[in-house]
Amino acid sequence: MKKWILLVIVLAAVLFGSVIGFNFFVQGKMKEAIANMPEPEFAVTAQPVELMTWSPTIDAIGFVEPNQGVTLATETAGLVKSIDFENGTKVEQGQLLLTQNSQVEEANLKNAKVRLPAAESEYKRLNRLYKVGSVSKSDLDQAEAAFMALEADIESLNATIDKRQIKAPFAGLVGIRSVNLGEYLQAGTDIVRLEDISTMKIRFTIPQNELAKIAVGTPVKVYVDAHPEHSFDGAISAIEPAVFYQSGLIQVQATIPNNDGRLRSGMFSRVAIQLPELVDQVVLPETAINFTLYGNTVYVVEEDDQGQLRANQINVEVQERNGELAHVTSGLKGGQMVVTSGQLRLSNNSKVKIIERDVLTPADTMPQL
Repeated sequence: MKKWILLVIVLAAVLFGSVIGFNFFVQGKMKEAIANMPEPEFAVTAQPVELMTWSPTIDAIGFVEPNQGVTLATETAGLVKSIDFENGTKVEQGQLLLTQNSQVEEANLKNAKVRLPAAESEYKRLNRLYKVGSVSKSDLDQAEAAFMALEADIESLNATIDKRQIKAPFAGLVGIRSVNLGEYLQAGTDIVRLEDISTMKIRFTIPQNELAKIAVGTPVKVYVDAHPEHSFDGAISAIEPAVFYQSGLIQVQATIPNNDGRLRSGMFSRVAIQLPELVDQVVLPETAINFTLYGNTVYVVEEDDQGQLRANQINVEVQERNGELAHVTSGLKGGQMVVTSGQLRLSNNSKVKIIERDVLTPADTMPQL
């Protein structure tokens, strides 16, 4: 019985030993195969770092405003007698736009003008008589008061009639009228929008720590969605004297010439304040930089001792981004070769092969579905 137990134990030991030995043999062969495998070589695109001139900007958003703009309204109630402008046309300063019915005031004005010469003559006659003592001072004062009251009535009637004639306070472009001929208008009824769009204003805010970089006259470029292919040049015309203490922002106004009339009030705009140019700066495509919460990195390609190209990751500081380019202020120097695409498969000391590809060049036309 003991011999059978001993035999089973020996057989089990031989079986387990062979399994373990086989596993060690397989692992050894795998390690040998891995050790003899050629090092992977990753295809990337790269370009040398070139020093160039960089135009820094301060970016902001705002809304377009007219040089002057007002919604014309009536001062008095009355019927619309005539409308003397066409929708969407240019008008000159002082041009008559709308007239309300003023027949009653005109009749009263005519009556007052007819009585004015007699009142003036009576006042002058009594004034002569008073000088020689023929009339009392009271009679002269009454005649003078009647004459001056009549003059005041004429002035008041002229002012009332003038209020019923709506004129353009400045030259500009009128919009679409809100009233019709013969309509009875209450005082304060809106008539039409008038705007001077020969020069437009952009109002926007910037952080207070950027205040030292700008001044009145600093050039700006403005972009609007209505004309994405075109930028509008202007300059800062005013800076608010106080900072909003709740947000730390300061309000700035820029003036933009609008001779072609392409800018309209209310347009959403993107503003780029143009700061002085910087020379000999490192500028890279954004695709060359890995932007993360822990910092920004790029892969630099260099030759090792065997002449193989190796990619190593380094930290860089990005000061500003503009379109597809980024301004790098530290970590790189001119002449270094940086990877522009294919970084996802790389790690430090990866073997790379530089290829020529145009995958970063935008297509002239988008493919049609």
